[in-house]
Amino acid sequence: MIKTTHKSSIIPKAVTEYDLRLLRIFRTVVENGGFSASEVELGVTRSTISVHMSNLESRMKLKLCSRGRGGFALTEDGQAVYHACIELFDSLNDFSRLINGLGEELSGELIILCADQLDSRMQIKLAEVVRRIHTTQPQLHLVLDNEALKHIEKCLLKEKAHIGLLPSYQQVEGLDYQTIYNEPMYLCCSDSHPFFQLSDTEISAEMLALTPAVHPGIDIDLEGKEQLKRLNLSAKAYQFDTRKTLILSGCYIGYLPLSYIKQELAANQLKIIHRSSARYQFSLSMVSKHNPRETSKIELLKTVFNEVFSQEG
Repeated sequence: MIKTTHKSSIIPKAVTEYDLRLLRIFRTVVENGGFSASEVELGVTRSTISVHMSNLESRMKLKLCSRGRGGFALTEDGQAVYHACIELFDSLNDFSRLINGLGEELSGELIILCADQLDSRMQIKLAEVVRRIHTTQPQLHLVLDNEALKHIEKCLLKEKAHIGLLPSYQQVEGLDYQTIYNEPMYLCCSDSHPFFQLSDTEISAEMLALTPAVHPGIDIDLEGKEQLKRLNLSAKAYQFDTRKTLILSGCYIGYLPLSYIKQELAANQLKIIHRSSARYQFSLSMVSKHNPRETSKIELLKTVFNEVFSQEG
């Protein structure tokens, strides 16, 4: 990183729309690692980007970056301005969400993030949630996506998402949790695994302890931990579909929810080992930020989720 010296005058006190435009371009250039790499995203040529950067540096009276044969590099001032940009645009987005939440009619995005692939039963329930929200609040722009568990927690804390659907494996400070779904997890093997042809009485605890098994990839509850202690954890897969792939290979045994393996059980591709003893409970939580800005949206989601998930089936 290149060192620079601060000058007495920087960006004018009144930040204009033009300043914001230049700062957005600057942020894009930094995140793409240079001018040329930013051409497609910005839709302008390298020379135009260079002009914008020169204008920004001139208005700020700061050297933000070096560009040339040595490649693109931020100065110390450039690093500081980039981090300030992130905070600035996050604050602007937060302000927009806050204003949207003040009116009687909800508007803007309604963001739901899921940490797991959904089986058909869960898809039907979530589809009913979507249907009810769309029927009562059609003006809302619904965003529904899968993300990594840690990313969802960060999005909720930063209020980049309204609700997360997460396994109940831990509770993060600043987030509220409500269990909406429970299901047992069963120890399984595939039809190509040596255990498939054996009865439960023939599969001893010693055999289970020696057989390669799949770790679920997260820190699960105490009941689940006790089950995993008995196994030879030799692989890891968080998502149910990738975990099932490892088990179907015949190389590993592992835990899966019953709703996710009904088809394979019916086709004799998988079987459950020690059904009554080798099991633990999986819980799915609806998670939101404690004391959020957009209270009305989150209350809407909580109400609809509780209505739908309290129904049988």
